[in-house]
Amino acid sequence: MSAASEPDPLSGRPVGRKVDATPARRPGPVVLEGRFGRVEKLDADRHGAALWQALKDDNATWAYLGYGPFADAAAFAAWLAERPKLDDPYSYAIVEPGGRAVGIATLMEIRPAMRVIEVGNIVYSPALQRTGLATEAQYLLARYVFETLGNRRYEWKCNALNAPSRRAAARFGFTFEGLFRQHQIVKGRNRDTAWFSMLDSEWPARKAAYERWLAPDNFDAAGRQKTSLAALNRGTLAGLRRANAGDVDAVTAFQRAAYAKNRVLLGVEPQPLQADYTQILAEYEVWLYESGDGLDGVLILEPRRDDLLIWSIATAPHLHAQGLGRRLLAAAEERTRALGLAVVRLYTGEKLTGNIAWYERHGFVRERVEELGDRRAVHMMKRIS
Repeated sequence: MSAASEPDPLSGRPVGRKVDATPARRPGPVVLEGRFGRVEKLDADRHGAALWQALKDDNATWAYLGYGPFADAAAFAAWLAERPKLDDPYSYAIVEPGGRAVGIATLMEIRPAMRVIEVGNIVYSPALQRTGLATEAQYLLARYVFETLGNRRYEWKCNALNAPSRRAAARFGFTFEGLFRQHQIVKGRNRDTAWFSMLDSEWPARKAAYERWLAPDNFDAAGRQKTSLAALNRGTLAGLRRANAGDVDAVTAFQRAAYAKNRVLLGVEPQPLQADYTQILAEYEVWLYESGDGLDGVLILEPRRDDLLIWSIATAPHLHAQGLGRRLLAAAEERTRALGLAVVRLYTGEKLTGNIAWYERHGFVRERVEELGDRRAVHMMKRIS
């Protein structure tokens, strides 16, 4: 039985698992403050002039939208004046710290009973594109959608021909779900629509990626990013799948089985058996190796400022000595490179001499031994070329 289904008490057939059916809240006139700027309810009088100046010479912005470009300021103002009157789509202005509006985004297709909402009608002026605020605005809206409004599904849809929007969706942490063929007629032309989504169970990991990208220490003195958001939000790795909160029960059970043997060797409870995996999935990258038989391997990583920590690397007991551990270790090294890091670290119990020797065979060297009260941990590192 899938974790996403339960047996119907009458028929015994699989049905969807029970969820919180409390309706989500509708969007409202909030101000979402960030480091690079803010998102606030669109006000045609207050934001209109700046938006026109930012958009008037950029016809490309409107290519895939159902409206625009506009012939002059009056036509733009007439269109913009109607936007704040609508409850769906609910329009927000994206505003620089100095108060200049440089873009628009809306929350739309609002279905509170289903706890589903979409971000769309996105208008990013050239002044906003490829800036920290462009990304931060999406973070602020996503956080609002999940944490304040209480939605369980967040959607992104775009014309299938709109390659920049499709790349942006993936970069912002949305998962591609497929195409709706001949979905719409826009400006007299056919539109096939690409559908993307983000789930509430995925949000903690996406939030961590956004916040790591937005952190001041992710930018050099010239304002260039050190680690890309696309890398942080990557959903696959060398055949592994990025776990989400819905995998917590499977990951917990797997770790218990994988680390049970270490109790005798250590003489104390292994740290992975003491962990709260709800918290682990929220704060770490958890990667799963799956086969037709289920979950075969779990790799838990913590990207840090100067290195990548392998918090846990585990294989199913029946797959020991079959090469899966080497594959997981190689995936960790690949992830280190993808994040722009040059060092991978780990630690293991001093009494686990077999583990230490295995890591040494794969290029790790000992750095230090740490006293942890009831055990000693050997810290090891490897430089990645």
